[in-house]
Amino acid sequence: MTLDAVLVLSYGGPRKPDDVLPFMRNATRGRGIPDERLLEVSEHYLLFGGASPINDRNAELMDALSAELSSRGVDVPVVIGNRNWDPYVHETLAELAAAGARRVAVLATSAYASYSSCRQYREDLAAAIVTTGVELDLVKVGPFAESPGFVTANADAVRAARAELPGARVLFVTHSIPTAMDKASGPAAASNTYSAQHQRVAEAIAAEVGLADDGWEIAYCSRSGAPHIPWLEPDVNDRLEELASEGVETVITVPFGFISDHMEVVYDLDTDARATAERLGLGYVRAATVGVHPAFVSMLADAVLDPQPGEVGGVRTCHATCCLLGRPGVPPLPAACGTD
Repeated sequence: MTLDAVLVLSYGGPRKPDDVLPFMRNATRGRGIPDERLLEVSEHYLLFGGASPINDRNAELMDALSAELSSRGVDVPVVIGNRNWDPYVHETLAELAAAGARRVAVLATSAYASYSSCRQYREDLAAAIVTTGVELDLVKVGPFAESPGFVTANADAVRAARAELPGARVLFVTHSIPTAMDKASGPAAASNTYSAQHQRVAEAIAAEVGLADDGWEIAYCSRSGAPHIPWLEPDVNDRLEELASEGVETVITVPFGFISDHMEVVYDLDTDARATAERLGLGYVRAATVGVHPAFVSMLADAVLDPQPGEVGGVRTCHATCCLLGRPGVPPLPAACGTD
């Protein structure tokens, strides 16, 4: 297809201490969370100088993707637009339109399908189109976790971690979500839920690495919200406690639910889970994220160059059955946002 630009669509993150509280307010808008609670969570960012690593990691990914596209003779701008911090997606779309872009491939920095990781980004695009009034043909690449490139990149990371800690129990870790969101995270079939997607990807990685069935499992991190609302479990820290009590001595965590070392990885796994493991006397290694692994970047280039409805190389483009259920009262998305 003729392509004028690639938009990397991401969550956003603060760049300095003064950004942290305003960013947290953006990220939790409409939930009624008081500043006192937001300030508690803000401490995670302040441990890293008040800057989220997501900004630098996205810049690295954009550079790698741009280089891969250029190597294929495709020289188009690769730009970023965020949900919760500048540059906001509506600002980036306005700039693209003003520069003469018309057809833009959109790549969200989330690998799996769920409301918050896929459908909400489509709503962000729809809202940005309405806000700016620009005329752009946006084609959003769908969830790509089950693509060979993503699986291979994760498998290489597991192999490297096992070289450091042979024989360790492997915990594949991803972001927890409410169980109600999990049930609504794909078409009605249970095989399309967020948790089912992760199960298939973990099985594919384990098979590529040659892990025994009893040598790995899935755990979750980053739970938030009211304690009475059920979320996917077990929490990685709780599972580390249980494994230690069962006599396990070494553990590798694999952040296969994330594509880069952003806050959920550097705090939840590198800081919090590592501290839990050390307290329990467990040997601990955290495997790399896919980052800019060549197989992963090559897959992304394939996807943005040919994001047609259906499936291309294991990557689904967004259509009417992608992340089927949104918020109550949200109108149908325009065709420009990838519906069909």
